[in-house]
Amino acid sequence: MELYCTRPHCPRPQNHFAELDDTTTLRTVPHKFCTACGMPVILAGRYLPVKLLGRGGFGAAFLARDRYTPGMRYCVVKQFQPAGNLNPEQLQLAQQLFEREAVVLEDIGHQHDQIPNLYAYFPIIVDSLTSGKQDQFFYIVQEYIDGQNLEEEVVRQGRFTETQALEVLREVLSILKFVHNQNIIHRDIKPSNIMRRRDGKLFLLDFGAVKQVTNSPSPSKGSTGIYSPGFAPLEQTSGQDVYPATDLYALAVTILVLLTAKDASELFDAYSNRWQWEQFTSISPQLSQVLTKMLKPAVADRYQSAQEVLNDLSAVGTFVNTPVPATVIPPAVTPAPVTSQPVVPVAVSPQPVAPVPASPQPRFSTWEILRGAGFSGFEGGLVAIALFSLFQSPGIAIAGAVLITGILVYAQNRRWLEGWDLGIIPGLTLAVMLFVPALQAGMGIPSMIFSALTSALIAIAVTSLFRLIYRLLSSII
Repeated sequence: MELYCTRPHCPRPQNHFAELDDTTTLRTVPHKFCTACGMPVILAGRYLPVKLLGRGGFGAAFLARDRYTPGMRYCVVKQFQPAGNLNPEQLQLAQQLFEREAVVLEDIGHQHDQIPNLYAYFPIIVDSLTSGKQDQFFYIVQEYIDGQNLEEEVVRQGRFTETQALEVLREVLSILKFVHNQNIIHRDIKPSNIMRRRDGKLFLLDFGAVKQVTNSPSPSKGSTGIYSPGFAPLEQTSGQDVYPATDLYALAVTILVLLTAKDASELFDAYSNRWQWEQFTSISPQLSQVLTKMLKPAVADRYQSAQEVLNDLSAVGTFVNTPVPATVIPPAVTPAPVTSQPVVPVAVSPQPVAPVPASPQPRFSTWEILRGAGFSGFEGGLVAIALFSLFQSPGIAIAGAVLITGILVYAQNRRWLEGWDLGIIPGLTLAVMLFVPALQAGMGIPSMIFSALTSALIAIAVTSLFRLIYRLLSSII
């Protein structure tokens, strides 16, 4: 049997124990240790990690089997793995967030059938790889949901229909209604935290960033700054108090992502501070009005409860709540992955903790950026050739090409130019130059096209280089 070592940075985490292929031995063997680092691979004497599901934020998630159940049921084991550069206050906050998920799941998991159940929470103390020291690891064991999260689903199937998106909206609103009634705010609603089981049922995951709501009249200390960029409203990103309307905002963004199959960052125009998504999907005016109200910048202008949204949806007679068939998820040899702890620390809280700011998210996908760079470079190359032919001055040709390229980049950034425009404009420019020999600078047609293509490739290379440098600096600073 293959068992996976949960020690961070283990050089060879995959272990094979042939004797554990015997069921009797598997259920009774007292312990097993990683052959590479000596870490116990049977956690708490009970749980057998068999696969790494993912790492992120403050944790890692493993698919495991519970050898103390008749069918050796699958479960998810989450391990607390904070980053190594946290100060003591940040480390304490991270551990509190991890423990908070266990507390919430224990309180409400068994009360709602669309929230995973908590099975166990325990620490393990082992000898460190550094001589003379010990390491302490914390684990949460929770129900395994066999299926795909909605982020994976939209990548696989593309844009959701209005009926499919409405089914998700209604079902998650029903879950949030229960959660909010328990005086809990999730604070990290997004497609990767909504799992669809193979029978079509939806589950809300990752309660590590929840906030307890008190009825105290005294002002609270505000949000701790835990959120996923693009899905969080202003009150959350600025470290202020959060409300049920905060979750409803994030849910509306989630629905936009499903309807358009685009990243949230691509749908929000920071220049005008508006969501611009209507051109990417076609839905009924009634649903559009509901989503628009959920996305209002001011908390007071949004729906104040999940029930209010459900009431407006139920008043729309043309909506049909048709569940997605259970067969939408294809069979898999091994259970599908689940998302690990998604918390993103940012330094926005007045509290003494000062987490590292999250890197800003791009408004365009990598493909759109590189495609735009190629378009600008190709068009700039043609303009440079034409200007040099007219003025016989390299300076004028370069300056003019740079000016035109800058205008094109700005137009793309404002989304005035996109899609077929990026092929039509250089096509028209090339056609004009082909029929006006005076604009060809004495070059043959093949040489002219080759020069423009070379300019496009250089623009793509330079853009890729600067994008790589930016990402490296963002991860270091």
